[in-house]
Amino acid sequence: MRSLIKILESDVTDELLAKEQHLLDILCAMGRVAVAFSGGVDSSYLLAAAVEALGRENVLAVTADSPLLPPGEMDTARAIAAQLGVRHRLVPFDELTIPEIAANSALRCYYCKRARFGALLDLIAAEWPGAVLVHGENADDHLDYRPGSQAAQELGVRAPLAEAHLTKAEIRALSRRRNLPTWDHPAASCLATRFPYDTPLSAEGLKRVGRAEEAIRAVTGLRQVRVRDHFPLARLEVAAEQVATLAQDPMRTQVVEAVKACGYLFVALDLEGYRMGSMNEGITRA
Repeated sequence: MRSLIKILESDVTDELLAKEQHLLDILCAMGRVAVAFSGGVDSSYLLAAAVEALGRENVLAVTADSPLLPPGEMDTARAIAAQLGVRHRLVPFDELTIPEIAANSALRCYYCKRARFGALLDLIAAEWPGAVLVHGENADDHLDYRPGSQAAQELGVRAPLAEAHLTKAEIRALSRRRNLPTWDHPAASCLATRFPYDTPLSAEGLKRVGRAEEAIRAVTGLRQVRVRDHFPLARLEVAAEQVATLAQDPMRTQVVEAVKACGYLFVALDLEGYRMGSMNEGITRA
């Protein structure tokens, strides 16, 4: 990942530092915040910036303990919160009990964010009234289909990174400058994004796709891996420059065996390579 991103200290320009200061000013004006915290690149940087702007005593990290969370993300969230010395609350939340989410329509993300943010807002109202709930949407996220952004806006959940016009690459550069271990972590969207729309979500399917991604990482050493679930077929996405490597033995055979061991019958390698939100292409290209 480091060789792919190639973020250097020289990327942190005066202009970028001015953007970061704008972010700190936005957060400072809120008084105290609760950060919807997944442990990913964006929310980790947002949490660190909030601590700088407001002090630990005015920052709470809140994480939905959800079956949609990719394996290992909860451990990362706990570690980052501990590193920053921030109080961290876990909120048990099972989206599969909500029919509009389990049905997995093109509006799934809207219903999911509305329900999840609603649960976090209820926690804040009960335990930390007056805090502003913020989430890690960045200035690049509008480039993909994200109906969850509308839900956040309707509920008054702020997106300080987007408000400060910070892009993903800029957040990575600033995260590295702060020595956050997440600065070069691959994107880790929720497991529901692995399934075609209108394919109902199930606990079994979510576990299957999560296990398959972990198995591929273990076999290949790759960090950016997506298994798109067209059960019983698994469509694999890796960085375009890694496609040829995965297609050659012995790695090809090892990956096929690992994925089939997770319950799939067929394994396909997407020649287009990994791209964010590939399940949205039928919508965004329509």
